[in-house]
Amino acid sequence: MTGYGKATGTYNDKQIRIEIKSLNSKQMDISTRMPGQYREKDLDLRRMVTQQLERGKVDLNINIASASAVAPTQINSAILKDYYNQIKQLSETENIPLPADWFSTLLRLPEVLKNEEQQLEENEWLEVAKITQEAIDQLVKFRIQEGASLANVFTAKVDNIERLLGTVGQYETERIERIKTRLRDGLQNVSDNYNADRFEQELIFYIEKLDVNEEKSRLQNHLNYFRETMQKEHNPGKKLGFIAQEMGREINTLGSKANHAELQKIVVLMKDELEQIKEQVLNVL
Repeated sequence: MTGYGKATGTYNDKQIRIEIKSLNSKQMDISTRMPGQYREKDLDLRRMVTQQLERGKVDLNINIASASAVAPTQINSAILKDYYNQIKQLSETENIPLPADWFSTLLRLPEVLKNEEQQLEENEWLEVAKITQEAIDQLVKFRIQEGASLANVFTAKVDNIERLLGTVGQYETERIERIKTRLRDGLQNVSDNYNADRFEQELIFYIEKLDVNEEKSRLQNHLNYFRETMQKEHNPGKKLGFIAQEMGREINTLGSKANHAELQKIVVLMKDELEQIKEQVLNVL
């Protein structure tokens, strides 16, 4: 969801520059900064941004470079005269010296200077809307480029997890034999007179609890669903985050059932790949 766009244009003698930035956010959060004469179009600009960017923390800045772009300033003569009379009266009654530079003093007082708010012309608004659209297009293009890069990262990480998952099978037979041997040796150390049939029944039950075929199957399904969602969904960010969480559940269960040093190493490597996926998913719309 990160991105940046900038566009410029002119209207009469005004140079209009519009910048728009986007950062990650679960919702649309828009902040605008613009000259006062454009404030009446704030909602229209927000609507443009929301419809096309959908999510993100967005900053929209509009700047004007022109001498006439600054609202003309006028002196409020009525207020200035009132200040003048009050100061003279206070000087006489309180024996305070009059200012040496009247204008310098009076022009700094509140509301002596006032700006005339310029009215926004329809043609100027159309030009601003056009420049805003160009900036949004630049940001969308930036997002598309970032998205293509992220897609390559996700594909590589998912492929790595799948490859690691494929290596689990070579350790399963060895793992089961080790478990059987360890349990049998433990019983013999306690007593040689154990019920072999009962031992086999308990062993089968214990090994079934440690069976990881179901976790392997579900993890493979999640990997396939991640790829499918990435390719087909319009805005897959949230769904990819949920799928990554489910992948994590299966990997954690594999780790808890492993009972084998090499399998534990595989689980750690899969977790490392998954964490990198989770970090980057936050950048997906």
